[in-house]
Amino acid sequence: MSTPDTTAPAPETPAVGAALDVAPAGAAGVPAARQGLSPTAQAAVAAGIPKETERGYNGDWKRFKAWALAVDRCPLPCTGETLTEYVTWLTLTPRPRTGQPYKPASIDRAMASIVVAHQAAEYPPPDQTGARLVLKGYTAELKRTKDPRGRVAKAAAATPAVLRRMAAATDRTTAIGIRDMAALLNGFALAARRSEAALLDWEDVVETEEKGLAYDIYRPKVNSDQPVDVPYGTYPSTCPVRAMKAWARCLLEHGRPLTGPIFLRIDRHGRIAHPMTRGGKPIGDPDGRMTGEAIGDVVTRAAKRAGLTKAPDDLLPDLPARWTGHALRRGYAVASRQAKKDPIEAARHGGWVDGSKAFAGYHDRAGMWDEELNPLYGIGL
Repeated sequence: MSTPDTTAPAPETPAVGAALDVAPAGAAGVPAARQGLSPTAQAAVAAGIPKETERGYNGDWKRFKAWALAVDRCPLPCTGETLTEYVTWLTLTPRPRTGQPYKPASIDRAMASIVVAHQAAEYPPPDQTGARLVLKGYTAELKRTKDPRGRVAKAAAATPAVLRRMAAATDRTTAIGIRDMAALLNGFALAARRSEAALLDWEDVVETEEKGLAYDIYRPKVNSDQPVDVPYGTYPSTCPVRAMKAWARCLLEHGRPLTGPIFLRIDRHGRIAHPMTRGGKPIGDPDGRMTGEAIGDVVTRAAKRAGLTKAPDDLLPDLPARWTGHALRRGYAVASRQAKKDPIEAARHGGWVDGSKAFAGYHDRAGMWDEELNPLYGIGL
């Protein structure tokens, strides 16, 4: 480890709400306070950070701050040398939970949290040149040695063929089964992230006579509302419109008005949006709204019921499948390519920005066996 930072720290701005646990002025190892953002402005900035990102950044920042103070370095503001030392430490130090150092993607997020903390405190971010070189070398070594940590973990693709298997294994005579199919099929049709599906309200959807459902879906990652039309499906078992109407009828039969959140939690006794407590205190959304994690669990459980233990990938059929909430979004991208839909329109329907690398990766991979695109077809092999 190199010698401690001797750079004189500048005064610090208070934390930006709860978005990052940037220690207040006067805390150990933190410079004295100066005038900065008001509490109102702090809360306003914090509101601009998605909740899932906020939770991840908070944990990353706390770990960095603890490491910095333990090795007698200043966490805020920190120098480029401190950041490089920290990234080097992350590549070498086993995590208590896994017994292995961090994956490259986790280190990249940790660096992002440090940058955000500096921006929140109105400091220029540290120089990332050295840290990026360390991360680049670490990633290359993991790939060279075929270390699984060097692979980007991707959700399996829940294509229509997969959804048909999930539907066949789901009991649609129960409230849970009806809700789960509505979530699965409409999550696919909207190419919704799990957080987007969780935010849907009945006020966001309108039935269009004889055509289907018109949604106004909020996509937090790109901070935009988007109109998306979902037509009736060809097959009743996987029709998102029929599935949603079945869920609406189920709620009405249980005396639930079609207002507020669409997807509601259901306990093991079949009670819809039943109040939850822990230690005598209410927990969970008071309206019964499912969390994004719960939406992801719907996908995982449906795949387990259908016996989908392997990824339905023609190239790598023996890889274990990762059935997460993102499987619906990836499945939509793959299916749109297989159906030869216009990639620009397909991406826009799913809320990807024009030129999205993520969408292109899913879309292009799905076309690898297309004779019009694969350059090896017809060249005389």
